[in-house]
Amino acid sequence: MAAVDDFAPLADTHCHLTHPRFAGQADEAISRAKAAGLAACVTIGTGTADASRARDLARSHPEFLAATAGLDPFSSHAAGDRFEDEFERLSAILREGGFVAVGEIGLDYHYDLDPKPVQAARFERQLDLAASLGLPVVVHVRDAHDDLAILLAAHPRCRGVIHSFTAGPREAERYLAMGWHLAFNGVVTFKNAASVRDAARLTPSDRILLETDSPYLAPVPHRGERCEPAHVTFTARAVAQARGEELDAVARATTENARRLFRI
Repeated sequence: MAAVDDFAPLADTHCHLTHPRFAGQADEAISRAKAAGLAACVTIGTGTADASRARDLARSHPEFLAATAGLDPFSSHAAGDRFEDEFERLSAILREGGFVAVGEIGLDYHYDLDPKPVQAARFERQLDLAASLGLPVVVHVRDAHDDLAILLAAHPRCRGVIHSFTAGPREAERYLAMGWHLAFNGVVTFKNAASVRDAARLTPSDRILLETDSPYLAPVPHRGERCEPAHVTFTARAVAQARGEELDAVARATTENARRLFRI
């Protein structure tokens, strides 16, 4: 790993430091991230209980860590008939403050979760909530790009990021045309991810972000290990190589984009 002063500070815009795999070790992971050259991280709250934990953790690292809150397809599915109660709790904690975005929220057709119309309705409720609060949105999507694009087009007041972008140029251009950011993680380092690198190459410098999705999707050479925010440096190098740019230029652009989008 390069020395910290070899490139501008980086930002990991999507990690899950409240995940059980970081139990009792989040502070250590944050220390390693700082040592690796990170200036900021955004830890994602999935479900209201997790969001409260994320906010508490962020408040213990106010100059480095920010938190989000949302009902992702998995926590929405887990809520079942209690979704309305969970949505009201989500609305309440977001209005209390301490969060920089609504998310992650979205559509997931890969797993056997809620029917598509139910996922869409719950997603749209949260898009409307984000718009009413003036907060950006962190979007989860898997095997649902066409439906997602239709829903985002119907909510032009919303802004934000398609997190863990692992599709190709066609999908990238569609989201970019609507003004959304794209966030790339360790997948961009995988040998079979040429289309993802193509998407990273065409993303404008003012709309590209970096993330880890820790503890998932560790980049090469850590593939198969628990991912953590410090690993975003490997993703940054892969993105820089794909774009034919210096690492420092990618670091500066992506960190500035993160600060502007999330107001951190």
